[in-house]
Amino acid sequence: MMDGDVILTRDVTEHGLRAGDVGTVVECHAVPGVSEERVLGRVFHMTGDTVAVVTLPESALRLPTPADRPVRALSA
Repeated sequence: MMDGDVILTRDVTEHGLRAGDVGTVVECHAVPGVSEERVLGRVFHMTGDTVAVVTLPESALRLPTPADRPVRALSA
């Protein structure tokens, strides 16, 4: 089960989404007859505006890694 921030691993053209877009898990649920859990997520721009709310298979998402977060040196 996924929770928190996620990153799309593939394009979802019907919603104008691209691999690498960032979202937040809203809910995870099982679908009868489907082996893979489905994830309802909100995908947003970096300004925080919602682009889409979609239900996707868990395989279409991944958790962020440290490489996904820009790091900069802080001034003293």
